[in-house]
Amino acid sequence: MAQSSSTVGAAAGYRPSATLPFGAEFRRQASRRRTQLALGFMVLLPLIILVAFQFDSGDDDRGGRGEFSSMSDLATSGGLNFTLFSLLVSASFLLVVVVALFFGDTVASEASWGSLRYLLAVPVPRARLLTVKLLVALAYAGLALVLLAGTALAAGTLRYGWEPLRSQVAAQLEPGEGLLRLLAVLGYLAVVLLAVAGLAFLLSVLTDAALGAVGGAVLLWILSSILDQITALGGLRAFLPTHYSSAWLGLLSTPMQTDDVVRGCISAISYATLFWSLAYWRFTRKDITS
Repeated sequence: MAQSSSTVGAAAGYRPSATLPFGAEFRRQASRRRTQLALGFMVLLPLIILVAFQFDSGDDDRGGRGEFSSMSDLATSGGLNFTLFSLLVSASFLLVVVVALFFGDTVASEASWGSLRYLLAVPVPRARLLTVKLLVALAYAGLALVLLAGTALAAGTLRYGWEPLRSQVAAQLEPGEGLLRLLAVLGYLAVVLLAVAGLAFLLSVLTDAALGAVGGAVLLWILSSILDQITALGGLRAFLPTHYSSAWLGLLSTPMQTDDVVRGCISAISYATLFWSLAYWRFTRKDITS
């Protein structure tokens, strides 16, 4: 039987598909301090917000801060509302940083440690190495979202009760329907953040500096957000990856507004596919010297 070119000269029993198992890489990343700190902060943040709300004196004389008072009152009116508030304050920056960290650090860190060439010398096929690292990063990014929302829901419900979901863009929703709406919001945020994941992963392949990949992805996302505020760009803004990042608010309206949600999903998936494809194309052709 003819052997494939990838196994010619390999040791007996060598199978490319058996190299770098997902479980081994998942456990390896779990032992890293940045993973532990990132996931730990996802659990800690809702608790910090919860404690911060306990300092609310309830004084209505806030000197022009009535809007903040309204948001505070809304967040403390039930566990679902507290969860919604936690997602609202995290979506525009914190979650972007966390996702960029998991994806931007994954390949660049191996290069900076000098271990990337040893992994490829095992040999781990380049495409498999990228696939496993991409899947592990997706798993941890998803876990971060679940930990944030799950902790906020548990802590908020214990403190403020299981109350209907309220927002400033919709009528009151009963707890059961409100929970489904929150899950839809969480799912949409996960899809939107795929654009950040793709960009950070591409930069991780292009550079040996993990901080550069993570910081570059965050800065480019911020730049896109700034450009999206410039109305002079007109219809060009619809092509920015951040243009539909707030479309999840439509999932809270009555009835739900899903047009921009669909456009946002298409945009995010398109950008992620483009960036990941470029990452594979570049990594399978570049010289690995570190």
